[in-house]
Amino acid sequence: MIEAVQTNFRTLDLNLLRVFDEVMAEKSLTKAARNLSITQPAVSNALRRLRETLGDDLVRREGHGITPTPFALLLWPNVREALDQLQAALVPQHFAPSEARNSFVLAMADATAAELMGRLAQTLQQHAPNVSIRVLPLTTRDPRKMLEEALVDLALGYFPAVLADLTAKAQSGEAVAFEHHRLYDGEYVCIMRREHPLAQKNISLEQFCDARHLLVSFSGRPYGFIDEALASIGKQRRVVMTVNQFFTAGRVVVNSDLLTVLPKHFVHTTGIAKALFMCELPFKVPTLHVDAVWHRRKQAQSDHVWLREMLIDTAQDVFKRARR
Repeated sequence: MIEAVQTNFRTLDLNLLRVFDEVMAEKSLTKAARNLSITQPAVSNALRRLRETLGDDLVRREGHGITPTPFALLLWPNVREALDQLQAALVPQHFAPSEARNSFVLAMADATAAELMGRLAQTLQQHAPNVSIRVLPLTTRDPRKMLEEALVDLALGYFPAVLADLTAKAQSGEAVAFEHHRLYDGEYVCIMRREHPLAQKNISLEQFCDARHLLVSFSGRPYGFIDEALASIGKQRRVVMTVNQFFTAGRVVVNSDLLTVLPKHFVHTTGIAKALFMCELPFKVPTLHVDAVWHRRKQAQSDHVWLREMLIDTAQDVFKRARR
């Protein structure tokens, strides 16, 4: 048996592994063919040859997509890592920021953009004057579809459910098509206008729940993680208005008796911080983690590596200054 496996490996066409990697990443023969610039029948033929070599079906059609076999899920992380290492070794890291004319697309909320984009603009001017960045509004807590469809290069935001799902899959041995990196941590606070009747040192849980609230909702759904935290302790609040931007929330609150919940680090960027009263929430909520998430097909691309490193350095610098 060992001899047969060794013979198969010696005669294996490594291009088949590239096809396998794309099929696993996209969960679609059509999308894999598009990424590889080949026809769908060519993808199917490559999978057939790989099946014959490895003695496993690898993927099975299911609806409009495909479902990997257990062996394929076990094999893919090793194939992905090997291809990344091979690409890094063979393809020179030729990206030169000072000469590049790349255009990157990022998705993030306005609170994140307010913190990072000013410093990013300075970095681009100094080190990559012909590189441009386009920011799209983040309208979801799960950016994987945007990344799969190559609508954005990176998504920056608070994605607890996505990261939990990716971690669970990785721990179970299932390959995942996305990578992520923690940019910074923060916390949420209760915000109201400084003349609000509840503007005091502390606010009670009962006062918080009885007040009228404004919710920042990217999707427009009038229920968010604050409501989930309240529900876990048998409480609820009254949301009377939703907006889709943190900046808008600050402007509405300063001109009304509504309460809202904002990232603490964002308040100083609103331009109206002196008119706002900030206090701790009277119940526990998850720590605010802002992460960068990207598709694994970008992992070894030298321009994308530079983009990620620039964002990580910028976030670390910004929040180091904010803690002073």
